Amino acid sequence: MPAIISGIAEPLISLVDTAFVGRLGTADLAAVGISSSFFLLVVWVLAQTRSAVLSVVARYYGEQRLDDVKGLVPISIWMNFGLGLVFLLATAPVAESIFRLYNAEGAVLEKAVAYFHIRSLGFPISLATFALTGAFRGIQNLRWSMWISLIGAGVNLLLNPLLIFGWGPVRGMGIEGSAYASLSAQVVMFSVAVYVLRTRTPFALFPRTWRHPELLNLWLLSGNLFARTMALNACYYLGNRYATGYGEAYIGAHSIAMQIWLFSAFFIDGYAAAGSVLTGRLLGEGNWRELYRVSWQVVRISIWIGVGLAALYGLGYAWIGGMFTRDAQVLDLFNAVFWMVVLTQPINAVAFAFDGIFKGIGDGAGLRNALLFSTLLIFVPVIMVGHYEGWKLFAIWTAFLLWMVARGAWLTVLFRRRYKHHSVVV
Repeated sequence: MPAIISGIAEPLISLVDTAFVGRLGTADLAAVGISSSFFLLVVWVLAQTRSAVLSVVARYYGEQRLDDVKGLVPISIWMNFGLGLVFLLATAPVAESIFRLYNAEGAVLEKAVAYFHIRSLGFPISLATFALTGAFRGIQNLRWSMWISLIGAGVNLLLNPLLIFGWGPVRGMGIEGSAYASLSAQVVMFSVAVYVLRTRTPFALFPRTWRHPELLNLWLLSGNLFARTMALNACYYLGNRYATGYGEAYIGAHSIAMQIWLFSAFFIDGYAAAGSVLTGRLLGEGNWRELYRVSWQVVRISIWIGVGLAALYGLGYAWIGGMFTRDAQVLDLFNAVFWMVVLTQPINAVAFAFDGIFKGIGDGAGLRNALLFSTLLIFVPVIMVGHYEGWKLFAIWTAFLLWMVARGAWLTVLFRRRYKHHSVVV
């Protein structure tokens, strides 16, 4: 449970933003959907260093050599901060051009740029926080990350209505108020994470040296995970681009569906992070039999979590869309494809569970190859053919559905081939 809760902070912040901003109008809903999706996807790409840090620290923890990796953690924190700063400087000045690539125009484009200019200030802060929580997870403590996430989500939930709509002396700022609420939450999460690092762990905030024997391995693993996540981003970009091209109502409906899908992805991936923690430690201990058994247990439980989410969404099918918008056309379009989001949940669970397992083992190449295969051979052809046939949102979500089936199947086969000989019976 701490792993799940700590994993959903960023998507929960975006989900809350979407829910409140949806009350302002369809253009605002579409703008925050595009902008927050792009923000999340950039963070998701760059935050792969968290998984790399987790893998290395967990392995050293299992080998009972934690002192030997203490110098790597502060390097990774500032490496992530610098990476976030680079992307802030690279994306903020060209935000309008970026969102034009999504087919955004008029009021949607203007609002998306305004939201992103504020939200993008959180890039370096969010990425540094991810490095911190990766170190916490590596030493087998997920409760600290959970409380950090809960505090951040609480700050965002309190500030969103206050800054969007105003109250008393506080002037309502509309969509920009939502962005400031999210940025404030990220600052608070980073501050709490630094406090925990300095008071509860053996790690320092500032490195004594910028050299470490594991640094090259950290970069190589991060590089494979970057390549993997770039393939993810290509899929999300194409989905948003096609949906925006169909009109405001379509991107509004797609944005709601995508925010729910991403929330569920981070929810299941949060549990998979527990698998990363355990497999990384067991790898360090050299306990391959237990690693294989625990991995399949993580997969089975992840599937049940996916089934539970699907059941929850199925029960709330009639009213979930109404939490985000009152626009009848957007609701009709959303309800027409939401069943596909529901259907993907247990399928997603298999892929996300193995994502966590492979990250813990440090097999970034396997994850990279699985994403490249499923993206180039499944997602791209399906969405293009569906678009040509005029399926619109059905084309997008059919592509996502088949894409997740391919990812899960590839990783299942790969895991059994590579690691089955380490265990007799699961």
